[in-house]
Parts: sequence; C-alpha cells; structure tokens
Amino acid sequence: MLLHVIRAIALAGLLGLAAAAQALELTGPQRQGGLLAGVIEPGGQVEAFGQRIPVDESGRFVLGLGRDAPASVRLRVTTAAGEVREHTLSVAPRDYEIQRIDGLPANQVSPDAETLARIRADAARVREARRRRIDERHFDAGWIWPLTGPISGVYGSQRILNGKPRQPHYGIDIARATGTPVRAPSDGVVTLAAEDLFFSGGTLIVDHGQGLSSSFLHLSRIRVEPGDVVRQGEVIAEVGATGRVTGAHLDWRMNWFDQRIDPSLLVPPMQEARAQ
Repeated sequence: MLLHVIRAIALAGLLGLAAAAQALELTGPQRQGGLLAGVIEPGGQVEAFGQRIPVDESGRFVLGLGRDAPASVRLRVTTAAGEVREHTLSVAPRDYEIQRIDGLPANQVSPDAETLARIRADAARVREARRRRIDERHFDAGWIWPLTGPISGVYGSQRILNGKPRQPHYGIDIARATGTPVRAPSDGVVTLAAEDLFFSGGTLIVDHGQGLSSSFLHLSRIRVEPGDVVRQGEVIAEVGATGRVTGAHLDWRMNWFDQRIDPSLLVPPMQEARAQ
C-alpha cells in the first residue's frame, strides 16, 4: 500500500512538472514583425513589454513583435493559483531594405510650423482612436489581403525622402488604381475614419481585438463609420492617392498596441492570393 502511495506521489509530481512546462504555449514567427498566438491556463495573466496583455477566458492571447524588437523578450505568466513564471522568448532579427522616394513636395518632407501643428493634431486623433481597448477576438475569422496587386513598398524599409533619411515604412504598399475596393482583412470594429490627415490622407483604423488593429492609408473614399462592426471581406474603403504619396496605392499597416507588426506574415503570399 505504501509503495502505491509513493508511486502516486511521484506521478503527481511528474504531472505537475509537465503542467508547469506546458503553462505557456506560443506559435507563430519568432522574428521582428511577427505576431504570436499564445495560450496559458485559463484564469492566468500575462505581462510583456511592461504591460499586462489581454487574455480571454480560454487562456488565449496574442503577442506582437515590432520592427526593432530586441533579441529577447521576457514574458511573465501568473497562473490562476497565483504562481509566477518567467519566460524568455528569443527573437530573430531581420534585414530591412532601403527605399528612396524622390519628387515629394518640400513641405511634405520638412514641414513648416503651421503644418507641424496639423501633424500633431492628426497624431492625437490616431492615438485617441487606438486608446480604445476591445477584448473580444474579432480576428478569429482569420486573415486575407485587403486587396491584391503589385507590392510597391515593404514592411520595415528605411525610407530616404528627397535624399533625406526619415522614419521606416511600417506597412505594405499595394499599387492599384484610385477607386479599387479595399476589403476588411478580418472582422473588427471601426475606431477611426478620417478623410484627410496630412501624411496618410484618407485614413481608416479597424480594431480586431486584444490590442491588434489595422490601418488603411491614402484612401479616396471611406465606406464605414466609427463604431461600425465589419466582417472579413466586406468592402470598407477605396484606394486613393491622398496624403503624402507619389501615386495611387493602399498602405496597409498593423499594430499590436505600440508594436508595429508585419501584415504580410499573416496572409498567404501575394501571388497565391491573386491566383485565388
């Protein structure tokens, strides 16, 4: 009898170790720009990048790795029982292209004081739109390209505008004619529909939940309003050439909170999508 008890205790210990080892599961590209899908035991909490991450009742969450994410990211998991576990995630670096764009109006590269005031006001509108937090996972619908076409700009590239280094490009540029329909890449809620921001022109933001959002820039027309619930594949806007551009295209960007992630890592290759 004693032997059975000892074996039962040993087995319980092994199961406990196994549970501890499986307390955190992550899938997805562990590289700069990647979006990871995570699972912990229901009732637990996750912290990363100095903030608490939304976790649903099943223990599911997402974790975004920005363009310049460090080589290692620390995750702090607190179980429903209050046990704290630290995890270190290795992040693979990426090499980014250099993109030169010439012929832009001088005021769009080196704005004057009046224009800078407008740019700051635009940025405040975008921040306010992103301040809203939707816990529901609308993105469980999966991902599609908002439209297909030639890719004229890639995520992460360092931009040289009129010969001057500027901020990196955080989206995917898809060249199509003005008026081409733009479709929702996944389900979500509209949080911003601005007709004319200085840099991005017609700008639409859709919140997909758990800190994940899409931005669609340079639009000629926006077909939805803040508060609208959109479904994957629904036409939400039209391609344009508004804001700081040299031609008609869609700039599709994605954020996980303040981490800028690469939309192209969530969808099939463009050539495959166009064939479909």
